Amino acid sequence: MKEYDLIVIGGGSGGLTAASGAANMGANVALIDDQPGLGGDCLHFGCVPSKAFITAAKEVHAIYKGAKEFGLTVSGEVLFSRAIDRVKEAIHEIQEIDSDERFEKLGVDIYRGKGAFKDSHTVLIDGENPIKGKRIVISTGSSPKVPPIDGVEHVSYLTNESIFNLDHLPESIVFIGGGPVGLELAQSLSRFGTNVTILETSETILKKEDHDIIPIATKELEKELSFVFNAEVKGIKEENGNKVVTYVENGEEKMIQSEMIMMSTGRKPNTDKLNLKAASVDEDNGFITVNATLQSSQSHIYAIGDVNGAFPFTHGAGMEGKLIVQNAVFGLKRKVSYENVPWVTYIDPEVFHLGMTEKEAKEKHGDQIRVFKVGTEDVDRFIAERKKNGLLKVITDMKGHILGAHAVGEDAGSWMQEIVFAKEHGHKIGDISTVIHPYPTKGAILNQAADLFWREKLFDGWLPKVSEKYIKWVR
Repeated sequence: MKEYDLIVIGGGSGGLTAASGAANMGANVALIDDQPGLGGDCLHFGCVPSKAFITAAKEVHAIYKGAKEFGLTVSGEVLFSRAIDRVKEAIHEIQEIDSDERFEKLGVDIYRGKGAFKDSHTVLIDGENPIKGKRIVISTGSSPKVPPIDGVEHVSYLTNESIFNLDHLPESIVFIGGGPVGLELAQSLSRFGTNVTILETSETILKKEDHDIIPIATKELEKELSFVFNAEVKGIKEENGNKVVTYVENGEEKMIQSEMIMMSTGRKPNTDKLNLKAASVDEDNGFITVNATLQSSQSHIYAIGDVNGAFPFTHGAGMEGKLIVQNAVFGLKRKVSYENVPWVTYIDPEVFHLGMTEKEAKEKHGDQIRVFKVGTEDVDRFIAERKKNGLLKVITDMKGHILGAHAVGEDAGSWMQEIVFAKEHGHKIGDISTVIHPYPTKGAILNQAADLFWREKLFDGWLPKVSEKYIKWVR
């Protein structure tokens, strides 16, 4: 039986980061993955294909929108197959970067198949070929969660793992669930020409976002999508080649018919085939329980990415993968923190999230917080581009330390990176006031938020009175 310093189960973002980092540091590493190519869900079904899809849809949308505004006529139908081709091209190009050969050159032994525990130090590949590890990292990701709706087993439906295999543009589609990924794909399909309806069980979408961000994003999406809130789906069936969804809205039973159905009801951790009991690894509803150093109930077994349920984003898994190299390989006790890790929902306009919402900040700090808001209608670049439908919101403590920052606006995921750096390195919001942005850029909105801090601090307090007396006396 071959023995390794580190065994990594799962070849997604976190697993690849851990495997390559450990190998570069001289560890003997094995990587187990059951997909045809490395990269995980993000590369094959998630982040990469969805962004290629979103961009193609945005280009089509811009053509129609521009033609309408400037009196032009657009003819012909959208070549939807070209959008799917672009998705596959993007996957293929990035797959070459995450090739087996690259990791093998680093000294990583790659095993193809499903990894499962035989005991706490031994892992089987497809039920045989055991290998042993001093340390083991579980990074098997997640997969679409399909709710137990009556009739679902008899009806075909789409998930994020199958939507990019569509051979034609559906005329209509119902999204069951309005999660962030579902919203991104729903808006894109609508821009290609599909009639899209979203059935959402809650009263709102984007429930993890700040309360000032949600209505702005919702209003923009409602221009392109049909929402049914407080909708409890009761059943699905196929009738005359179409799908019929039965749901209850505010106590009233209704039905909606569409060509296709898309499941957007969350994710479940890929841990059911790992045989965690054999390794005595604790889990909660499938999510592996970890401590602040990402150790499971077995101190030599770590879990990163979606399987631990802490921060289900690719860049979060990558961050955890780097931490694992320090903890699992070198025996350090570095603790993971998500306080300075942002996320973006790639609808149009984009939604950016960093740190606490205003509600969370009030729950922790009471009234000892300050809130600074700037609308994109007050920023020259957004005005020039006619993108006035956005907002920046920064929450700080009384001294100006950044507790949270949120935005909705064109390309928010890009121009908000400056405040991520500021929060990460302990800068106050006022420090951004001295940063010189080329005129006119969207990032200047951060300058304006910082200026609000100084205006409140300097001009609404004692300083103006003292300054006035000084000027009269000296000048």
